[in-house]
Amino acid sequence: MRESTLQIALAALGISVIGLLIELKKRDNKKNKVKDNDPPIPKRQASIRRYEALILERGSVGSKDYRVHVLQKDTSQRARELSLWHDVPLVAPSAPSSAPASPRNAPPLFNFVCEIPKCTRKKFEVATDETKCPIKQDEKKGVLREFKKGDIFFNYGCFPRTWEDPRHVSKDTGYPGDNDPLDVCEIGIRQIGTGQVRAVKVLGVLAMIDDDETDWKVVAIDVDDRWAPELNDVEDVERLLPGTISFIREWFRTYKIPDGKPPNKFALDEKCMGAKYAHKVIHETHTFWCDLVQKQLGDDFGFQLPKLETLRGVANDSKMVRKISNPDLTKLG
Repeated sequence: MRESTLQIALAALGISVIGLLIELKKRDNKKNKVKDNDPPIPKRQASIRRYEALILERGSVGSKDYRVHVLQKDTSQRARELSLWHDVPLVAPSAPSSAPASPRNAPPLFNFVCEIPKCTRKKFEVATDETKCPIKQDEKKGVLREFKKGDIFFNYGCFPRTWEDPRHVSKDTGYPGDNDPLDVCEIGIRQIGTGQVRAVKVLGVLAMIDDDETDWKVVAIDVDDRWAPELNDVEDVERLLPGTISFIREWFRTYKIPDGKPPNKFALDEKCMGAKYAHKVIHETHTFWCDLVQKQLGDDFGFQLPKLETLRGVANDSKMVRKISNPDLTKLG
């Protein structure tokens, strides 16, 4: 069954996938100096608006070598591996396949990279310090991490092409960024798989303070979700899905307590700020990412960065987030 599934997926993507997988295998063998008996396994097809991608698992789930990679066909029909942090555009097409075109004044949709599916607890994350930034299970002191609090009840991941700059102290929180892409909590009904990319509507944002670092939590919903047409801001969430924001806040406040740590705190009087404020946070963190890549500061932070000129759609991302951003955060919410 496993071999036949692999053959079907490779046939769909073309023979160039084989070469890419061989290169990935050589890279791991060279790094680990051991023979990898588990070849990449096609996991599932994932729709990433306007192009199809294949999600590949390498290694065994529950091991430190486990990785989730994403491949995409380019214009010449050759397969290439995507960096989920750098290659995937921040801004998604505005009109989803199953919905009518958005009004001209509607805010843009954003590409959400799912790391941790809802109703699961393994702490997967984009490996920002690895080539092509696959998804891996986080570890601490040599132990793979899971949420001891239990399963997370929303899809959790990040926005590509964003970065919470640890050199920048937020005027609104008083703390620097946490050196990661911008976190996103997707509150839709369906479970989104690890590595899948979905277009989402931004609804609001919480300002969590974790270990004296600003750790924004954007609240969003899959644009194809049953509730998406009725949710446009945090007030709509409070009215139609009461308790959702409070549950998210309390989950993050207490999830480290089982590890023996104190509760996390929240800035801005613990308020979930609205969509306009969240758009400003997205603009700011996208600007930090652009600066990071343009100035090639990877060595300063342990990242392997691409050249900005090799990435597609960055100018459009920057234009769109700049257009919706208000320069004064204190007037929003």
